[in-house]
Amino acid sequence: MIGSLPGLFVDTLLGTLRDIAPIVLVLGFFQFVVLRTPIVAPLRILRGFIYVILGMVFFLMGLEEAIFPLGEVMARQLTDPLFVFGDAWQQGFSVHWADYGWVYAFAFAIGLSTTLAEPALIAVGMKAEKISAGAISAWGLRVAVSVGVAVGVMIGCFRIVTGTELWMYIIAAYLVVIIQTIFAPRMIIPLAYDSGGVTTSTVTVPLLAALGLGLASSIPGRSPLIDGFGLIAFARVFPIMSVMADAWFSELLSKRRSRLRVAEEEKDAF
Repeated sequence: MIGSLPGLFVDTLLGTLRDIAPIVLVLGFFQFVVLRTPIVAPLRILRGFIYVILGMVFFLMGLEEAIFPLGEVMARQLTDPLFVFGDAWQQGFSVHWADYGWVYAFAFAIGLSTTLAEPALIAVGMKAEKISAGAISAWGLRVAVSVGVAVGVMIGCFRIVTGTELWMYIIAAYLVVIIQTIFAPRMIIPLAYDSGGVTTSTVTVPLLAALGLGLASSIPGRSPLIDGFGLIAFARVFPIMSVMADAWFSELLSKRRSRLRVAEEEKDAF
């Protein structure tokens, strides 16, 4: 394992440089050709790019060496029929959704934890807090999105276990999103829709894919190709619902506090 680390570092570094190259070319083109202005503090920007590259390299190496294998092992073990059914597996069994309680718990926990650690969501939360002057909490947004992903992944695992059609859940979820959009505060709607997109990035996708494929492979009658995929769709739509629901409840609580404060002021006036 140790001997393979230098090779992994070089491969990851080259891949990262290749991925960042288009960004550098676009920024350089607009800076020197379109805007025709020199770069302000070039050494600082160069140092920042080095930090970004090294950070991405070590982050991707950590995923490859630890997170991905651990997620695959956990998904395979939790969905193993011997673990789910015990002695009943040797005597014959019938699949029932209630038997997969630990799978649902793992799905909720892994959806919550991976989303909290998602770099894209952290960046969006920081920007939202800065632009809103603190009206939107970065940590609160991350928690709301993470809970939505966790619930969505758990329901997605339930769909795989029961073998029901994916389109039924997705249509129902987006109908709820449409209704929420009508009543949610206008300030939060664009952010809620963006939050559904930033959840499915480098940390979340591999673990969810491993969980879905492992679960579909272990249940008789389920196709890994048809039933194994689809968890990522749940991880995209349910955060939209949770963010708008959180904003709606926060607005209701704020209005209630305002009414109580006004009532107390009127009472004190008398």
